[in-house]
Amino acid sequence: MEQVLLSIGHGYSAGAIARALGPDWRIFATTRSPERAADFARAGLEPVVWTPGGDDAALRAALAEATHLATSVPPARGPDGSDPVVAHLHGLSAPHLRWIGYVSASSVYGDAGGEWVDETTATAPGTDRGAARLRAETDWQALATACAVPIAFLRVAGIYGPGRSALDALREGRAHRLIKPGQVFNRIHVTDLGRIAAAAAAAQASGPFNLCDDLPSPPQDVVTHAAALLGQEPPPEQPFDPDALGPMARSFYSENKRLRSVRVGPELGIRLLYPDYRAGLAAIHAGTP
Repeated sequence: MEQVLLSIGHGYSAGAIARALGPDWRIFATTRSPERAADFARAGLEPVVWTPGGDDAALRAALAEATHLATSVPPARGPDGSDPVVAHLHGLSAPHLRWIGYVSASSVYGDAGGEWVDETTATAPGTDRGAARLRAETDWQALATACAVPIAFLRVAGIYGPGRSALDALREGRAHRLIKPGQVFNRIHVTDLGRIAAAAAAAQASGPFNLCDDLPSPPQDVVTHAAALLGQEPPPEQPFDPDALGPMARSFYSENKRLRSVRVGPELGIRLLYPDYRAGLAAIHAGTP
C-alpha cells in the first residue's frame, strides 16, 4: 500500500522528517500561507492551505488519503493553552490512517534537579508550557484511540541544525554565555530528529520517545565551542539573572534535567549521527545538511 504522510504545521522539524522518509512517500504538508504552499510544491510536497477553524476541504481530502499523520504544531501560549489542531480532526474521515506522531517536548517531565530522565520517568510538568504539552498529548491520545491507531509522543530536547545553531547566534550577535551553576540542557540535531520520527512512523511505534543527544551540557559550553569553530572570542560570561530574561527563556532555565532514551536505539534501531553538540556543530560548520 502507498505510504502517505499528512504533516500538519510543516516547518523546520517536519522538513527533516520528510527528508528522512525519502522519495517513496507522498507527503501532504499544511501551511497557512499560499506563498509557502508554492514553496512546498516546488520542493515536491503536496501543499494543503489550512487554518484551524477555516475551510477544511483541502485538509479533509488529504486526511482521506493519509496512512500516517504527524503534527508539529505547539499548543497556544498561556496557562490555558490548548492544542489548536486536534479538536478539528475529531469526526473527520481517515479510512487509511495507521499511525499518528505528535512532536511534543521534554518539558512534560518538569524539573529533575539535574538528575537523569528517560521514557519510564513519570511526567510532572512544572511550567505552563510543560502542562500545555501534556494536555496536548492527552488530547491526541484520545483522537488516536478513537481512530484505533497507535500514537508516538516524540518528546524533543532543544532543536538545532543548519540556520538554527550557536554558530548562527554568534554570527548574528545574539549569543550569550549565561552562567547558572549546575544547569545543563540536552539538544537534538534536526537531522537526527527527522531520522527518529521517520523510524517511528515506519514501525508504527507507540508511546513516548525522548529525542535527545547523549551529552547534556551547560549552555555556555556550547557557545564557547561554537566560537572556537568560528575562530572568534566567545561573548563574556554573565551571571544568571532570571529578571533579565523573557518568559520563554526563564521557563527553560527553571528546569534542570539530564535526558536519555531507553527506547530509540533498542526499538527503532537508530544510532545518532550527532550524539553531542560538538559533532553537530562541526557538521553544520562544514556545511553538512
